[in-house]
Amino acid sequence: MPEPDLAQGRTRREHRRVALGTLVGTTIEWYDFFIYANAAALVLTPMFFEPFVASYGELAGRLMSFATVGVSFFFRPLGAMVAGHFGDKLGRKAMLVLTLMLMGASTTLIGLVPTYGSIGIWAPVLLIALRVLQGFSAGGEWGGAALMAVEHAPAAKRGRYGGFPQIGVPVGMLIATAVLSVVTATTTEQQFLDWGWRVPFLLSVVLIVVGMVIRLGVAESPVFAGGEGEQGRVKLPLVQMFRFNGPQVLQGTLTFAANNAAGYMVTGGYLLSYTTTVLEMDRSTVLNLVTLTSAAWIVTTMASAVLSDRIGRTAVYKIGFTALIIWVFPMFWLIDTENVLLIGLAMLVFSIGIGFTYGPQAAMLAEMFPAQVRYSGTGLSYAFGAILGGAFAPMIATWLQASFGSSMAVSAYLLGLAVVGLVATFTIRDRTGGSLGADAFDIPGAAELAAAAKR
Repeated sequence: MPEPDLAQGRTRREHRRVALGTLVGTTIEWYDFFIYANAAALVLTPMFFEPFVASYGELAGRLMSFATVGVSFFFRPLGAMVAGHFGDKLGRKAMLVLTLMLMGASTTLIGLVPTYGSIGIWAPVLLIALRVLQGFSAGGEWGGAALMAVEHAPAAKRGRYGGFPQIGVPVGMLIATAVLSVVTATTTEQQFLDWGWRVPFLLSVVLIVVGMVIRLGVAESPVFAGGEGEQGRVKLPLVQMFRFNGPQVLQGTLTFAANNAAGYMVTGGYLLSYTTTVLEMDRSTVLNLVTLTSAAWIVTTMASAVLSDRIGRTAVYKIGFTALIIWVFPMFWLIDTENVLLIGLAMLVFSIGIGFTYGPQAAMLAEMFPAQVRYSGTGLSYAFGAILGGAFAPMIATWLQASFGSSMAVSAYLLGLAVVGLVATFTIRDRTGGSLGADAFDIPGAAELAAAAKR
């Protein structure tokens, strides 16, 4: 009797270690990312895009600042392709360590880039170059973290364990916003503009060291390292994935695009920019509301991930998209009142829709792709969805509000994407709890890939 108990104990400990590794790593990745998004909303316009403000006005400067948030998204597919190729051939773990190092280095360097007033045009050039590195690493990060969590998990708990890399996003945003709130509260306006905004970027060094220690201690995915060996792998995973699983990439892309656009209203800095610039509300007050929303998003994301193990991934997605469709207009009606309590309510309810269309994502995408191309398929679905949904969502929302003079134009934009996401969800075959091995031939393309691996 003791032997089976000990074996089971080691399994549970490994599950917890993997969950912590994916959570901590993803949290750090997204802390870095959100620090930039919030900085773009608050300070980058006067610091790095002074000529645009002087020549075309403050709105042009804000649009350029948000454009640098979006430009990194175009390099996410490249990161997903590179990490996916080597992740499917060499293993998930190595890619997780590499992407974490790249994100940490680029974020720290952003905190050291001189402003336009110091080095002229080289300031925005360096800023954009570092954003490219952030986008590349973010593109490779999520797929590996999601697969490590899901492939290590028991079949009946994939949603639960797959929820850990998902809550890394709101946890990262929570920490980023909290750090910014502390820095804002402890510096004067001029001190914040001079050097205070750089502090959160430089603190990334400490977080990276912690994340690396944890990730290096996580074992390789058992689906990759187990039974199939080299004969279960294909020579060109990316090519084979597009050949046999293109429709699944499109389905994953459309569902994530809808969620990502909605999520980036909060995480991408748009609501922060809109409330402080257009509605002229206090910055610290709004940052506190965003922090509260981040905490609520953690709860709704994990709750939906756990629920997906019981009622299915697509069922949870349908609930989430329906909630978004219902709420996108009332949310901005409440925000436009400029009442702090009503804005808090608007954002908290909004977290239900974005949580329920994000929590089950890791498990759902992993179950959609064969083992031989799973890293490539999940990573590219995530990266393409981020481009279509989140890349320029803050910039588009800023332009829509300025052009129509109403936040209702932003609501209509979000409504359209949510409808697309809901329709795409109805086309996905739910494989909740299905096999993830190379012999799971009920997954589209799996039999063909198994034959290709033998040749």
